[in-house]
Amino acid sequence: MTNNAAMTPDISEVHTLIIGAGFGGLLTAIKLKEAGIDDFVILDKDEGVGGTWWANSYPGCACDVQSHLYSYSFEPNPDWSHMFGRQSEIRDYMRHCVAKYGLEQHIRLRCEVRRARYRDSDGRWQVEAKDGTRYRSRFLVAATGGLSRPAHPDIPGLEEFKGEIFHSAAWNHDYDLKGKRVAAIGTGASAIQFVPAIAADVDQLFVYQRTPPWILPRPDRAITGFEKKMFRRFPITQKIYRTILYWRLESRALVFTVFPGLSRMIEWLGRRHIRKSIPDPHLRMQVVPDYPAGCKRILLSDDYYPALTRDNVYLVTRRIREITADGVVTTDGAKHEVDAIILGTGFQATKPLPEGMIIGRQGLDITQRWQEGLEAYKGISVSGFPNLFVLAGPNTGLGHNSVIFMLEAEVHYVMDCIKTMQENGVDALEIRRDVEAEYNRRLQRRLARTIWASGCRSWYLDENGKNTTLWPGFTVEYWSRTRKFDIRNYVSLTAGNQATPGDAAEAA
Repeated sequence: MTNNAAMTPDISEVHTLIIGAGFGGLLTAIKLKEAGIDDFVILDKDEGVGGTWWANSYPGCACDVQSHLYSYSFEPNPDWSHMFGRQSEIRDYMRHCVAKYGLEQHIRLRCEVRRARYRDSDGRWQVEAKDGTRYRSRFLVAATGGLSRPAHPDIPGLEEFKGEIFHSAAWNHDYDLKGKRVAAIGTGASAIQFVPAIAADVDQLFVYQRTPPWILPRPDRAITGFEKKMFRRFPITQKIYRTILYWRLESRALVFTVFPGLSRMIEWLGRRHIRKSIPDPHLRMQVVPDYPAGCKRILLSDDYYPALTRDNVYLVTRRIREITADGVVTTDGAKHEVDAIILGTGFQATKPLPEGMIIGRQGLDITQRWQEGLEAYKGISVSGFPNLFVLAGPNTGLGHNSVIFMLEAEVHYVMDCIKTMQENGVDALEIRRDVEAEYNRRLQRRLARTIWASGCRSWYLDENGKNTTLWPGFTVEYWSRTRKFDIRNYVSLTAGNQATPGDAAEAA
């Protein structure tokens, strides 16, 4: 893998340029190689491969989907140490994939994309990286992921704090938390992992909770040596186990999308988990959510609630009024002096790409295209942006199963598109605006009947209350919808084509 320290005025010509070396980017690269396409490059802003599993290295970081399912179907790992993979183990798995499939020479690290612009004159994407390197490609794959841009809270005085402050997605491992007074802002998926991991080391830990999450027990355990040996010797057993896991998780979609009333069963399990984990009745009341289970992301943890019962851990439920140079002040006027602040405030899921990064036909910025909410055809194709494929795009996220399954379906669709274009002699394709619009109208009608539309605010919804992140059904349905690329839903373009973005024209 190359760090691209040197700058060059030359423009490198490639068939496909991939932004992001996470699961989606690596998967695309592997499938390109399988198709005999070796002329591609992967650009990534970080110092190592892994995407979110490189960036998120906070103490306790782990996956909330079982290891044997949170991996490529074609590249099983019989040596997972636990039912739920740890961050370092998942990162190492991805490194293994890079080595096995010969991707090193294609990856450029510390090479953040400044701008990717579609040139109407030659029908190519011109990509500029912040280190000065430039590329021209026929296809552009945005594999940045939906949870790649950390969200920083808008709290008065945040910039005035004189102590150490960092986001959980940019953990400062050089700062020793031992013996420190620490404020953890947020109680989402990251916080419920790092709070228990640091609680024993810090002097005081103030956990600022705006809204309590529904938390269920985490069925984690070490995978035995016998199981690993069996998986290695008889690979079919691991495949069967993966299939069982898939359908077990797939059944949970019934609660979210078909029978929202079943969420009461989850709430009962959540309350029982609280009763078993927290002796103090007052603390119990503070962590019981007041919204239906599933409306926000359901979390898994066995050690978060016990961490809150420690003598040096304090749950703060009052809203933060301001941050001063040496502490955090809540709306009741109480101030907690701290040495460090950790922001467990999640990601900009409804704004995954920054302004000016991807520019389509006739200078259309993708953030302008998405001004009224993210949308794409099958979460992959965006009108006004020919030969652009978005992975883990709008409404392809999940609340019940493995996102790796969705990525494999998406990349299959992408590869079928490229194959179809080659067979038909088509240089560039753009999704028809009418097809894209109708697809998303139907999607939103379905989402309106799900548990996610039951009234609570969550990162699933944008500022207008539109769910632009989640798939409203079973993943097997999405898999079925992406089996075959239909060129009739797209507009065929040639260099110099000046049709306005979104024209409803017939495809070639």
